[in-house]
Parts: sequence; structure tokens; C-alpha cells
Amino acid sequence: MTITTNGKVGGDRVTNRLLDLVPAAPGKQTRKDFASDQEVRWCPGCGDYAILSTVQGFLPELGVARENIVFISGIGCSSRFPYYLQTYGMHSIHGRAPAIATGLATSRPDLSVWVITGDGDSLSIGGNHLLHALRRNVNIKILMFNNRIYGLTKGQYSPTSEIGKITKSTPHGSLDRPYNPTSLTLGAEATFVARSIDSDRQHLTSVLRAAAEHPGAAFVEIFQNCNIFNDGAFETMKDRDTRDDVTLRLEHGQPLAFGADGSKAIRRGADGGLEVGAAGDAGVLIHDAHAVDPSQQFALSRLTGDTHGVTPIGVFRDVDVPSYDEELNAQINRAKQRQGDGNLMSLVAGKETWTIS
Repeated sequence: MTITTNGKVGGDRVTNRLLDLVPAAPGKQTRKDFASDQEVRWCPGCGDYAILSTVQGFLPELGVARENIVFISGIGCSSRFPYYLQTYGMHSIHGRAPAIATGLATSRPDLSVWVITGDGDSLSIGGNHLLHALRRNVNIKILMFNNRIYGLTKGQYSPTSEIGKITKSTPHGSLDRPYNPTSLTLGAEATFVARSIDSDRQHLTSVLRAAAEHPGAAFVEIFQNCNIFNDGAFETMKDRDTRDDVTLRLEHGQPLAFGADGSKAIRRGADGGLEVGAAGDAGVLIHDAHAVDPSQQFALSRLTGDTHGVTPIGVFRDVDVPSYDEELNAQINRAKQRQGDGNLMSLVAGKETWTIS
């Protein structure tokens, strides 16, 4: 990577400290270089096609050789992703992709490691793995496709499905309260949290770029349409006639304003939460993605179409904190300096051992 410094917290340090170790590509790469020879097998019209095309078009921007990029997935429709990319990859275990990626990223800092997962894979059986990878700030980039349904297993409700969702597994309506993935990951102290949408290629590319530049764990929620089992879940955010009035595009340092004519804005309510007001009102908030305290970023994540008539997309949080990989390798180097190359058996035995005859 050619990224060096930025104006974030800790911006006097090099930002991509670990990605700077990744060998550069030998020459200019194109989207075609990252498309594998495998037949793409999703349902016609699936939002995964748009995400795949965007990622394939974005990867050349990394300037990293294909053999130094790895995509690891769990189980689900989205987890077929590694087959369709001409990089290294692994179709792993249900929910465990962040754990496998953690091992790879910490042992091979010369690689750019990405995780592909879905709302069922990452938030149900994989919930703990996701949260711990984020709180540790492992240098991996997690893309979670959220279609609010289980697609591969044919349409059961998922951890992000709304209350009352009628599915094959909930014929009388789901009773579960859904996760808000952005709130959940901010609560886990993730250092980078963002949200985008499958059909907005320009916006998704900008979010992927920011995630790649982030020195540590990055979580990106991507609203994705499942036209077979949950068609139209995000239609108002996609329709040209409604999207500007229901979508708040987050930009660091800019007022939290939205609407086709820019007439609406976000301000602090009397109860301490956020509310929608007029753009000309006093107290309109400015978005600060680099604030160490994530309180306002979390409050933004609580805005939804159902509760406030608007859903934010963009980078919620982007703060520069030493990554787990960086600190782990530094700890190993300090130990080697104190003890030479070290001896595994002496480490296992320690100082308090007894010999029993």
C-alpha cells in the first residue's frame, strides 16, 4: 500500500503499518486479473453479483499481488465468494471464518486478509468469533452481507430478520428481536465500522477503500437483496424516487443532513438521543468518524427507517489503535531479545517444576 499517514487519532503514526509489509503487485492489475474461471452460481438477480463485481473492480486499487491476498468465508450464499476471485482463499467452517482469519493474519502479516460472511453465518453460530476478532483489532477486513434471511438453507428467518417475519421456520411470525449489526460491532469496540448497499457501486467502493486503508479490524455491513426469499428488503433505499429521503450518507466533518433537497438533518433530542429536524435548525450535528468516544457513532447506528424514517450508510467509526497483530509480533520480538530464539520446552516447563522418580 502507498497510504502513509492521516488525520485520525494516532495519525502521526503510519496507518497501514501491517499492510505496508504486503509485497506490491509486479505491474498494473485489472478487474479481469481477479476474476476466476469458476462459473458464478447464485440465483439470477441476487445482490451478491453486484458485490462481487465491485470487489473485483476494487482489488486492483490495493496494488497488492494476487498471491498476497486471501479471502476466507464461512458457510452460506455469500461464502461462495472465494471461488470467484483469482486470489488465495478458503471456504471454511460455519461461523468460524474470523477465527481462521485471525490465525492467518497474525502469523502472516505480509498478507492482506479479508473475510466474507452473511448475517446468519456471522451473527448466529459465529457471533462470538466476530466480536472477539473486532475487540482484539486483528488486521482483517470483514464484509458481512446482510439480506435479513437465511438464503442457502432456503428462507428461514435470520438474526437480522424483523419481528413478525413469516418464513418456513416461523409460519406465525418470528418472535426474536433482531440484531443491529452496526450497533453490535460498535459495542464491541471495533475500530472501523461502516455500512453500504449492494447496488451503489460508487459508495461501496469508497467504503471498501476506507476499510483497506484502516490499520486493524474493519467491519463493513452490506445491505444485500435476496430476490428469492426476501425480495425488496431495502427497496426504499434503492428506489431513485425515495432513496435520498430515507438515506443519510455519512461524511466525516460534514453536517448530518439528508433529503432530496437537503432540508432534513440530525440533531440531539431532549432525551439525549438523536432525532430528525430541519437542516436550518440550531444544533445540527457534525459527523466525527474519528472520535475516540463512540457515543455519537453508536447513536447514529440506532437510526433506522422503522424508528426515524432514515438509515445511515458510510463510515461510522474509523480510529487508529495498535492492531493485535502489531502488538503480538512486538511482544514476540521483545521475548526473543530477552531470551534469544527461545526454547519451547523451557517455556512449557517454566521455573516451578518437579521431577518424580
